[in-house]
Amino acid sequence: MSRLTATYQLFGQAGSFGKKAEGIALGLTVGSWTDLPLLEQEQLKQHKGTVVSVTEFADISHPLKSEQIRAEVKISYPSVNFSPDLPAILTTVFGKLSLDGEVKLLDLEFDDELLSHFPGPRFGIEGIRDKLGVIDRPLVMSIFKGVIGRDLDYLADQLRQQALGGVDLVKDDEILFENPLTPFESRITTGKEVLRQVYEETGHRTLYAANLSGRTSELRDKARKARELGADALLFNVHAYGFDVLQELAEDDSIALPLMAHPAFSGAFTSSPFYGVATPLALGKLTRYAGADFSLFPSPYGSVALEKSAALTLGEELTKASGVKRTFPVPSAGIHPGLVPLLINDYGTESIINAGGGVHGHPAGAAGGGLAFRQAVDAVLNGIDLAEAGEQHAELKTALELWG
Repeated sequence: MSRLTATYQLFGQAGSFGKKAEGIALGLTVGSWTDLPLLEQEQLKQHKGTVVSVTEFADISHPLKSEQIRAEVKISYPSVNFSPDLPAILTTVFGKLSLDGEVKLLDLEFDDELLSHFPGPRFGIEGIRDKLGVIDRPLVMSIFKGVIGRDLDYLADQLRQQALGGVDLVKDDEILFENPLTPFESRITTGKEVLRQVYEETGHRTLYAANLSGRTSELRDKARKARELGADALLFNVHAYGFDVLQELAEDDSIALPLMAHPAFSGAFTSSPFYGVATPLALGKLTRYAGADFSLFPSPYGSVALEKSAALTLGEELTKASGVKRTFPVPSAGIHPGLVPLLINDYGTESIINAGGGVHGHPAGAAGGGLAFRQAVDAVLNGIDLAEAGEQHAELKTALELWG
């Protein structure tokens, strides 16, 4: 029988976790057990949750309740209990339990049969590299800045400057929604023309991800129209809309565009050390299974830093061997060229270096900022110290002087 195994973090008295675990396993499945007649037990056996393991950490105390220790509990749920979709799965393993005190969902382990219902990214790392013709380095991405209230000419100029800087991808600001100054469809057609011109001038290809937004019932048609207009990719605020919406978009053959998952709103249910869903699960594994080709998340050393072990585990969840394609990790926020050695050391070459202020804040403008990042990437991959490389490249030298 196909099964799903959930790992939870709990706090409590030493020796109390076995009973708590059994309560969760029963409460989220058949409700009770020992009080049932033997015949009913036999009938419900295939639906009963099972405690797999209970691990107590006697040396890790609750920071506010010294008498309590931390524990991890694994519980296996039979997939006969739920339909093979993420809303049903999350409701089963963490629905009412998420309301029941200090409990955090750390991980979900899908067996092969269950995972077969989640095709994952349509393109994945390899597919995106094929589109760009770049196979041997981390990709570089930049972000539109300060475009709220601006017109298409302003946006087009920003896009052109970023592309001239050699970035591989440019994404909309996640708060740029449908508006009369820069309508969604016009952004796509204008962006396509700008990037065509840059490609003809330089031979460098840049992809543009427009923000797909609006009522959920409108998204599929908007995404199909985006493809008709020649869109390169779509940015999507998955944690505001839900994983299942992302999966619907990823699986639709009439859309068939790379999807970039933004982490907006995820902090509302991932940030607490005691409650919610672990960041590597929400922004990593589940985002990948739902079909994102890229997953953005706070880097461990930027302006909105994520705790480093969580940030590294997240990257691993996106790229480790699995039954679905790999998703590009995109550590973000506060990234500047001086951080490129850290980024490549921690995330390797199968990653994307994403910057906003680190591109637009360069004294030589966005073109200079993009060049500085590309120069930093080339230096690291060739074993050259950034300071040394800066002596050969004015853009990188300026960036290092400004940001360190």
